[in-house]
Amino acid sequence: MSSTACHLLSVEQLYSQHHGWLQGWLRKKLGCSQRAADLAHDTFVRILASRLPEPLHEPRAYLTTVAKGVLVNWYQRQDLERAYLEALAALPEALVPSEEERYLILEALGEIDSLLAALPPLVRRTFLLAQLEEMKYEDIAQQLDISLATVKRYMRQAFVQCLSLMD
Repeated sequence: MSSTACHLLSVEQLYSQHHGWLQGWLRKKLGCSQRAADLAHDTFVRILASRLPEPLHEPRAYLTTVAKGVLVNWYQRQDLERAYLEALAALPEALVPSEEERYLILEALGEIDSLLAALPPLVRRTFLLAQLEEMKYEDIAQQLDISLATVKRYMRQAFVQCLSLMD
C-alpha cells in the first residue's frame, strides 16, 4: 500500500472515530452547530493537506491543535470582515459595492491576509511600510535599523509570496 493510501486510510479512521467529538468540541467553543460543522470539515481538510504524524498516539490532542489553528484563522477572518463592513458603512451610498463585489473583495482580503500572515514579521512590516505608507526603501532601512540590501531582500521575498497567489 502506498504512503498516500496509508495516509488517507489513517485520516479516514481519524474522521470516523473522532469527527463527532471534534464537532462537539467546536460547538462548545462557538455556540453554533452549523459553524462547528464547517470548522470541523475545515480541520479535516487541513489534515488531509498535511502529513499525519505516524503513529498518532493522542488523536484528540492532535485534532484539538489543528482545530485551534483553524479557529484562529476563522476569528481573524471575522475581524477582517467586520473591519471591512465598518469601512463600507462609512461610504456614501453611491460608492457602496454590490453584494457580488463585496464577496469578491472579502475573498481577496482573506487571501491577502493569509499571504501577509505567512511572511516573517520583519518582512511583513517592510512590505507594509513600502506599500501602504509609500516609504522609500532607504527610509524603511533607517526606520527598521536594517541595511538597504536587507530591505530589498525582504521586498523581493514579499513580492515572490504575492506572485504565488497568482498561480
